[in-house]
Amino acid sequence: QVQLVESGGGLVQPGGSLRLSCAASGNSFSIYAMYWYRQAPGKQRESVAVISRGGGITDYADSVKGRFTISRDDAKNTVYLQMNSLKPEDTAVYYCNAHWAMFDYWGQGTQVTVSS
Repeated sequence: QVQLVESGGGLVQPGGSLRLSCAASGNSFSIYAMYWYRQAPGKQRESVAVISRGGGITDYADSVKGRFTISRDDAKNTVYLQMNSLKPEDTAVYYCNAHWAMFDYWGQGTQVTVSS
């Protein structure tokens, strides 16, 4: 069992930056591939970024490539999402996900609002 708690969301102006954190409790955090998803009002949840167990492989949605960076610190049981050059269309609730085999765990989400 893994419990995930996101933090770091908030209101930011276009062009600004935010760093999201997802702290995991429970055992064996390092075995999980970690994802960030987001869901905007009236839209489906979409995958934003993923980082493999060990952190050697990352991948991003085309809409955030070059602006967002996912990283993990297994010693702290935490995954991060550094978001730069934010745009109004990045406004959404951002969710952390831990995935391994048949197991999926979700956090409660953190709101990111990009507006002037």
